[in-house]
Amino acid sequence: MNLTYEEAIQELQETVTQLQENEVNIDELSAKVKRAAQLIAYCREKLRATEAEIGGLFEG
Repeated sequence: MNLTYEEAIQELQETVTQLQENEVNIDELSAKVKRAAQLIAYCREKLRATEAEIGGLFEG
């Protein structure tokens, strides 16, 4: 995925808004949910990697 963390979060927020406002039709729903799951996994991994990197700076 060639997104920054901020871009991924923004896309997730847009998807949530669309779902809350019933802007997603049934034909798009599955694809939107799958994409959201990918974005969430991507964001979690970015956070873990950043945490590990920062933690490594303070060890030693």
